[in-house]
Amino acid sequence: MAELACVSVRTLHHYDEIGLVRPSARTGAGYRAYSPTDVERLREVLAYRRLGFGLREIADLVDDPNTDALAHLHRLRGLLLEQRDRAAATVAAIDKELEARAMGVKTTSEEQLKVFGAQLYDAIGGAYAATRRTEPRIAAKVWEALGDARTVLNVGAGTGSYEPPDRDVTAVEPSAVMRAQRPADAAPCVAAAAESLPFEDQSFDAAMAFSTVHHWRDPIAGLREMRRVARRVVVFTYDASSPGWLERFWLTRDYLPEFADLLVDWPSLADLTRAIGGRAEPVLIPWDCADGFFEAHWRRPEAYLDEHVRRAVSVWTRVGPEVERRVVHDLRDDLASGRWAERNRDLVAHDAAELGLRLLVA
Repeated sequence: MAELACVSVRTLHHYDEIGLVRPSARTGAGYRAYSPTDVERLREVLAYRRLGFGLREIADLVDDPNTDALAHLHRLRGLLLEQRDRAAATVAAIDKELEARAMGVKTTSEEQLKVFGAQLYDAIGGAYAATRRTEPRIAAKVWEALGDARTVLNVGAGTGSYEPPDRDVTAVEPSAVMRAQRPADAAPCVAAAAESLPFEDQSFDAAMAFSTVHHWRDPIAGLREMRRVARRVVVFTYDASSPGWLERFWLTRDYLPEFADLLVDWPSLADLTRAIGGRAEPVLIPWDCADGFFEAHWRRPEAYLDEHVRRAVSVWTRVGPEVERRVVHDLRDDLASGRWAERNRDLVAHDAAELGLRLLVA
């Protein structure tokens, strides 16, 4: 077992002694014998350990009675994606500084610390306030789904887009940079994560989450938490489980096939709706959508050449600077040559597009 897990025998003995991974049996000679269930638990312990968690934290995680093996896998995947995002952002920052230094420009100490310090992941959201605004036609659908709810919890609230102005809203947002971009008159905001909401059961009439579930470490756990604290749940998210979903959008189909890699093992739409016990409704994206999320510019391809637009969309950080540069280069060439217009000439006849975005309601 030690050889398979790439740890020392002493480590396994220690885990047994502290009750973290206790083998189910002993051989006649007194050796520890690990059952498939023991192996699964050890796998979870080692995964959390290699992500930097302390042993006490790990014990709390693996002993959580509300988290099964599948939920652990989703959580671990989310943590690894976050780690990858941080690494991608670091690489992008290094590339940027290398380019600056090649031109004889030296970054300031403040810039260096901001990029490589604790604010690294938060820096991804620095452009949100400029390009991520409330789209009124989509907001109307969200607010209608909230029904007669008077108290609303906005989970993963970001800068406050889509918060209904005529209700008593409490926001939850883990990112300090995002909280700092909230308007002065925005709803009060609590620093917390979706997977562990600091509220009593059924303490809100409704809980909402807009275009944020894909950032959560454990989407299923977060949705269950929303269901716990509110009588009604409304979630705007993406369906990546229906056949041919990658072909729906020309950007992913023709330029960014790597987008599929970002959603490997992403919970199916059925899993997401099951977590809240609700239903899914399609949301069409208007051609002149005011909110700058990934699919918003489906009829305005030039927008994807604008770095400010791209910086407010996490997809570009996650695929990395090399892929981003390739996509921008290819799209610019196709726009200039007319190839994009030829391939997508039917788009101009549509005022709205079905690109896999869904409103989950329970």
